[in-house]
Amino acid sequence: MASSNTEREELHKTIWNIAEDLRGAVDGWEFKAYVLGAIFYRYISENLTNYINKLQRDAGIEDFDYSTMADDEAEQARTMMVEEKGFFILPSQLFKNVAAAPEKDVNLNETLNKVFRAIEASAAGKESEEQVKGLFSDFIIDSSRIGNSVEMRNKCIAAVLTAVRDMQLSKKFADNSIDTVGDTYEFLMQMYASKAGKSGGEFFTPQEVSEVLARIASYNNPHVRKVYDPACGSGSLLMKFVKYAGDKAKDIEFYGQEINPTTYNLCRINMFLHDVNYAKFDIQLGNTLTTPHHLGQRFDTIVSNPPYSTKWEGKGNAILINDVRYSPAGVLAPASKADLAFTMHMLYHLNETGTCAIVEFPGVLYRGGTEKKIREYLIRNNFVDTVIQLPSNLFFGVGIATCIIVIKKNKKDNNILFVDASELCYKDGDKNKLGEENQDAIVNAYAERKEKQYFTKLVSNDEILENDANLSVSSYVEKEDKREVIDIVALNKEIEELNSDVAERALKLNEMIKGL
Repeated sequence: MASSNTEREELHKTIWNIAEDLRGAVDGWEFKAYVLGAIFYRYISENLTNYINKLQRDAGIEDFDYSTMADDEAEQARTMMVEEKGFFILPSQLFKNVAAAPEKDVNLNETLNKVFRAIEASAAGKESEEQVKGLFSDFIIDSSRIGNSVEMRNKCIAAVLTAVRDMQLSKKFADNSIDTVGDTYEFLMQMYASKAGKSGGEFFTPQEVSEVLARIASYNNPHVRKVYDPACGSGSLLMKFVKYAGDKAKDIEFYGQEINPTTYNLCRINMFLHDVNYAKFDIQLGNTLTTPHHLGQRFDTIVSNPPYSTKWEGKGNAILINDVRYSPAGVLAPASKADLAFTMHMLYHLNETGTCAIVEFPGVLYRGGTEKKIREYLIRNNFVDTVIQLPSNLFFGVGIATCIIVIKKNKKDNNILFVDASELCYKDGDKNKLGEENQDAIVNAYAERKEKQYFTKLVSNDEILENDANLSVSSYVEKEDKREVIDIVALNKEIEELNSDVAERALKLNEMIKGL
């Protein structure tokens, strides 16, 4: 564990140093496209090379090295590799060879354009086409933002390739036995967010919150086969299941939808970085609420951190009230607050034995209007399993205390568990963080489903409905009064003794004055 953390820290340090060195050439947050693109290019090159080398060595050719093979000879492996890996890279186009001396290639821009087009074209017309198409579209080689001339742009890109080439990465990078490369995007977002005080308009779920969601959603469910996130971002929540699935990860299918084209590409890249086969993931681009791509499918596990109180069409679109996802509640989420529209969408996609864990904006717990009616529907039908109040200031750009709502269709009782985890954190700079013991406490409370004073409370659905369907944890879990307890009787006695002492002293003083 220590070596994995050390390697991760070293990788992150190196990445940040690259970003700092090129800050003048590549503007701030946009740098992520170049460093991630280069890391991804290196990863799939090494992954393919190691795969082919192993096949040859297993066949008895001990000193085989695909990277030194002639392109025309390598062509024989194209069909098989596209079927196995979803893409193909010629030896001359491998990262190792292109990045050997990129500063000497005066046509580096053309070289990379050709390489990226060839990798994407290798999947054209194949089963993996949709998963591979456009993966390098954000690595814009001819962008004026990295230089006003071809020479300047090539110099900048060469610096990125060289830095990524020189990263000291163990074999774990190739076999993906640790989550080092997969969280690079999250690391970059975290660093830029902490520097700029925002997240570049994109939503970032801290790793420790992702851990809690994945552990809750997979708890007591050993047969998870299909995992879904309708607002998947870079795919970090989905990828947490790789960690907990272990050897079973190869059997899990990952589904997601993302509205932002850049983040959509990063999610697909993240799948490849975690060595998820192209046939095992289906990530789609588009607005989940109005143009869902997985309608009709059901999932064993759903985890999500959808955008908070974002606008959507709502009742402005007459078709939505009859949508199979929203119609059961009889009303639509407000046009200015789509939170519960996402919740209803996820409920629809959840299978009968599955678990859905959602990070929610706290307002959805108590706001009135149509949101109250949606909560009443969820509570009356016994879908709300647990509500967990998280600490404030966990998320970048969001200082408020968010919450986790757990949805199920197969609850064993008619109660809702409320967990007050608002103080389970430690300070890290200007942010709060969930330590491992904090995460364990939250997950254990969810699993045990027992009452503990000042921490958890089981409340019946009927009682909650009578309370305006209010799901705020603070309405049910009593806060511990940590103020100093004062013994009034003892205090009064102390005051009485003090007054007596003062009176006695005054009497003596008067006698002294008379004696004068």
